[in-house]
Amino acid sequence: MRVCTMQWETNNSMKKKKIIVLGFMGGCPIAGVIWQHLHYIIGLQRLGHEVFYVEDTSRFPYNPATFDISDDYSYATQTLTALSQEHGFEGKWAYCARYRDPLEITGIEHSKLLELYRTCDAALNICGSHDLNEDLSLIPHLLYVESDPGVEQIKIDQKNQATISFLSNHKHLFTFGEHVGTPSFVVPTHDFKWLSTRQPIVTSLWCNTPTALPPTEEACYTSICNWSTSGKKDILWNESNYLWSKSLEFLKFVEAPKKCGETFELATDIKKEKEQQLFLNNNWRLVLPHDLSTHWKSYHHYISSSKGEFTCAKDQYVRLHTGWFSDRSACYLAAGRPVITQETGFSDFYGTGYGLIGFSSMEEIEEAARSIQADYAKHSQAALDIAREYFEAEKVLGSLLERAGV
Repeated sequence: MRVCTMQWETNNSMKKKKIIVLGFMGGCPIAGVIWQHLHYIIGLQRLGHEVFYVEDTSRFPYNPATFDISDDYSYATQTLTALSQEHGFEGKWAYCARYRDPLEITGIEHSKLLELYRTCDAALNICGSHDLNEDLSLIPHLLYVESDPGVEQIKIDQKNQATISFLSNHKHLFTFGEHVGTPSFVVPTHDFKWLSTRQPIVTSLWCNTPTALPPTEEACYTSICNWSTSGKKDILWNESNYLWSKSLEFLKFVEAPKKCGETFELATDIKKEKEQQLFLNNNWRLVLPHDLSTHWKSYHHYISSSKGEFTCAKDQYVRLHTGWFSDRSACYLAAGRPVITQETGFSDFYGTGYGLIGFSSMEEIEEAARSIQADYAKHSQAALDIAREYFEAEKVLGSLLERAGV
């Protein structure tokens, strides 16, 4: 039985609003992060709103071309300038470097940014990327959008006062964990009300492009990930350690391509030679992600040129039964590429066995691969249909704003 916690039909008479997207695609300009933010900006534009993109940060930016983290924000400025020109928010973005003393800002003047904070109708704090400062506190309708469910809910349960204070300063809390706050999610949410949401996807950016063609015979299942992120957001709860990493999940299913008779490719950087060899022995291709991560168009081409995606989910999402779904997997769906992904509870909301198939066992992976091979065209169309029905940006963001009272 399908459960739906969100109303996706939007009100076409919605009045034009002034909305800020607070993010980190300048400070962390890797392709997956950039696409995640662009879908918010473009989706809100298509709803008819006036959209501004802002980074107001005390964190040093990352340069993916040199792998450096420093106070030099020239690469961030170049990236945001190019993106704004390409996607219609030129003159409507700001990068505020609070780590400089006095602070420095590019894009728009500081006085205009302060006026924007005071007069905007809402600001979306994407991934909770922005800690509050005196200026950001001017925003009257601040919305928290959580892409990584589990950790913050556990911190609330552990009475972490910094987390409680930070979240309390938002008017509404949204999460990709669609089971959060329901009996299916084991962590109590106490007095915090979580509203479910999903990654918005502007599907026309993926399905109406020159690369939106059937895959070649040489195409294979692919995915892109950081190999080992444990330690960054790992958290102990009820005497069990919940990991913020996919690597151990991939190792559980490392035999999948050999058992399926397929080649799987993973764009990641596995440092340990024994682990590399284990993957190669099981019909995996391994490629370094750096080139496709440094430019959003290369990332787009990589996904669109794939046969589909095979991927695993982070330990936290799986064992806490969050109902989380990947923003990258949603891009594969929008490109008409079937997705075989580890179950987190998302199939309680969408996924029919065609186009998007969840798995918890090796046998389910094998069955999914056989089904896709038997009728690829049906699975490809179903993937796009799922993206349009459940992830289309206007639907997702229209619902979010309506429930937030914007």
